Amino acid sequence: MAHSYPDDNERIIVDPAILAGKPVVAGTRVPVYLIRNLLGHGDDFARIRRAYPPLTDEDIKAALAYFEDRLRREESRRFDLVRP
Repeated sequence: MAHSYPDDNERIIVDPAILAGKPVVAGTRVPVYLIRNLLGHGDDFARIRRAYPPLTDEDIKAALAYFEDRLRREESRRFDLVRP
């Protein structure tokens, strides 16, 4: 069963049948972590769109927002675990 995330305008989905359930841009097999990795290594939106033509700027922004939200939640959860 696929899950979408309303905060990302349903652009990011998690479906066990697609890339073993890794978050991807809806309608593609492009994982969120790949987009974040490309941005982290200096690629810009235009270069990512050329490499992955189905993606739009909004898809890339949604992937980045999804990644940052999950990172924030993980950091918060870790903080809660170590607090006395």
